[in-house]
This record gives sequence, structure tokens and C-alpha cells, in this order.
Amino acid sequence: MDKKIRLASDQDVANLLPLVSAYHHFERLNTSEPERESAVRRLLSNSEFGRIWLIFCDEKLSGYIVICRGFSIEFNGFDAFVDEFYLVPEIRGKGVGTWVLGVIKQKAKEFDVNALHLEVARNNSGARNLYVKAGFEAREKYFLMSLKIFD
Repeated sequence: MDKKIRLASDQDVANLLPLVSAYHHFERLNTSEPERESAVRRLLSNSEFGRIWLIFCDEKLSGYIVICRGFSIEFNGFDAFVDEFYLVPEIRGKGVGTWVLGVIKQKAKEFDVNALHLEVARNNSGARNLYVKAGFEAREKYFLMSLKIFD
């Protein structure tokens, strides 16, 4: 399988949004199409916040991955969350996810990121195994907690 990854641009929004919608449906995230489009466009318009990469397998758009950057004293500089990572079902389990995470580690270094974080559903053992294989470690001492401050 021929695999490629490329940084997304404004011209990719129409092709990216169905994948974002599929991911949100898979994760049971309650977002509307206008909300998803607004968030994607905002991120694409300011690459200092983060980046979106499109994943191609045999020249077919097959997924995307997003990292969003923050700053951490603990990690001595920029850190980032893998905010979203989606592969179409037909290519899962074929080594693409492992390959993408390897590429993203390098892309994160180029983006001046010292640490990558992510969330994974407790019941998604396939994804958890993929992330462990890629070198991510659970921080058992901590819980990720969130507070929405928007309506």
C-alpha cells in the first residue's frame, strides 16, 4: 500500500469535512456541520495553533490527523494534543496508523513540540494498543478534566 501524508489547506475543506463528520459520529461527539466547518477553517487559517494533515493510501484520501499546540512548563516549551485522528474503516489494522504516528512525531518536532498528548476512549482497545505501540504512555497519576467555557 502506498502511503502519503500532506498538510491540509483551505482548498481541502470540502474533502476533509466528511471525514471529520465520520470521526465525530464514531466518537459520538455532538457537533453540527457548521461548528465542524468553522473549527476546521479557524485552525487552517492560523497554523501557529495547530496543523491538519491528510492521509492518503494508494492515492485515495483515507483519513486525517490534527495536532493542536499549547505551552507547558513541565515539558519545557510547546506541547500538543493529537486532537483528532481518523482512518476510514477499510484501512484500519493494516499498519497505516502506526506509520502515521511515526510521521507525526517527526512533524511535531519540526513544529517545535516537545511532547504529544492524546485522549483515547477506555473501550477502544485497538486504538489504545496502537498508541502504546507508538510510544504513548498512560499517565496514571492524572485524569484529563475539561470545562466547556462556550455555549
